[in-house]
Amino acid sequence: MYRIGELARHFGIKADTLRFYEKEGLLTPSLRTPSGYRLYSEEDKNRLHFILRCKRVGFSLKDIEELLALRVSSCEVTCREVKEVADTKLADVEERIAELERFRQSLKQLSDACCGGLESAEHCSILEALDGKLLTAENNAR
Repeated sequence: MYRIGELARHFGIKADTLRFYEKEGLLTPSLRTPSGYRLYSEEDKNRLHFILRCKRVGFSLKDIEELLALRVSSCEVTCREVKEVADTKLADVEERIAELERFRQSLKQLSDACCGGLESAEHCSILEALDGKLLTAENNAR
C-alpha cells in the first residue's frame, strides 16, 4: 500500500493532483487509516499511471473518465468503441491545429506588413489592420 505522498513522488506529481483526481471521481484510495490517511493499492497505482498517460496524450478529464469506464469493462466493449474515443480526440486536435494554422497565417501577414521601425506607432500597419483601417486578405476573401 502507498500513502498519498509516496504515490505522488513515484509519479513526480503533487499530492494535490491525487486529491483532485479523487474529487473528480477518477481515483479513489483503496483504504483509509483510522487517522484518515489515504492508502493506495497496486491497482490504484496502475489506474493512476493510466490516467497520467491519458493526460500526456491530450485526453481531457471527461475523456479519461470514459476511457476508464471502457478499461473497467474491457471484456464487454469492442476495440471500435475505444477507437471512437481516440478518433474523436484526434479530430478535435486536427481542428485545433487548423485553427492555429489560420492564426499563424494571420499573424504572419500582420507581421510582414509592419516595418518594425523605431518611428511612432501612430500609423503602424498592425494597429491599423486590427482597427479595420487596412484591407487584409481576410477582408478581401469576404
